Amino acid sequence: MIEGHGDDTYNYGELRRNFSSNISPLIDTSPLREYLAQRLEVINHYPEPSAHSLEKAIAEIYAVGADEVLVTNGATDAIYLIAQTLRHEHTFAVKHPTFSEYADACRMFGYEETPQGGAVRWLCNPNNPTGEIRTEDAIKQLSCRHHWLVIDQSYEDCTSYPMLTPREAIEMQNVIQIHSMTKRFGIPGLRLGYITAPAAVIARLRANARPWAVNALAIEAGLWLLAHPNPYEQTMMSDLLVETQILANRLRRIFGIHVYPTATNFMLCSISQGSAAELKEYLVKNHGFLIRDASNFEGLQDCHFRIATQHPDYNKELVEAIRAFLQTRQQKA
Repeated sequence: MIEGHGDDTYNYGELRRNFSSNISPLIDTSPLREYLAQRLEVINHYPEPSAHSLEKAIAEIYAVGADEVLVTNGATDAIYLIAQTLRHEHTFAVKHPTFSEYADACRMFGYEETPQGGAVRWLCNPNNPTGEIRTEDAIKQLSCRHHWLVIDQSYEDCTSYPMLTPREAIEMQNVIQIHSMTKRFGIPGLRLGYITAPAAVIARLRANARPWAVNALAIEAGLWLLAHPNPYEQTMMSDLLVETQILANRLRRIFGIHVYPTATNFMLCSISQGSAAELKEYLVKNHGFLIRDASNFEGLQDCHFRIATQHPDYNKELVEAIRAFLQTRQQKA
């Protein structure tokens, strides 16, 4: 596991705005917190060994079988569990840059990376950190070229593009999907995710899963969230995606900044003078803004950083702060 994932607020004091986390700033978790405050007695008892109640609730939403769902301690737990279960396949493939844990998990369990022909192909869709989307046709082609296709859809609520549904993926037989309630509902501290796959695959994964991996409060939160309106409503995301393009266009007008195309509420950028680490420290110290230094993504360099769209006023201020940083560097050159 690499150091330097997004949202490393624990390394800093008080911040004015966190541009490093790609969780929507529009999510209001106060109703959930109020509910959990009334359910704290659940910490006095062991949780369900396999979170079956939450798996059943998820299955009903997607119209799949409860035996086609496995709840995990966040999406990262799902990644390592899948890598462990498929370790006999020996080889994996992934396109960089992407989330580092796919390669880290496979290497932990003895895989070798073969970029073109790995038996297990990992796909982040939408992709982190680029915001790139793979179409259904592209996904079908990948599934035909590899023994297993693992699709991490943790960021599926960060875009307006249609995603492959669990039912569609299950019918493909060799596709395993990872989903994140962390991203959807803005609850990263609770660590809650799930896998959807054919029942035979879920049975193999469950055989390797740790008992009581999902804590009682997380299960309570998951059940409550599924029974109430999703705070990450598509109308809210549509507004955020519009603001993302406004922010991207403003950044593109700054000499020395390159912004990569994105279909999500976050974007990958590069800076021509100085490094992402220097820009990050400048923004924290002078403006209280935190961005994601993306230089530790395999395939990227020390000039790359990722930002996620925030409130329009903060976005405007971020643009001017980055402009000021570059002007300072140019004056020193």
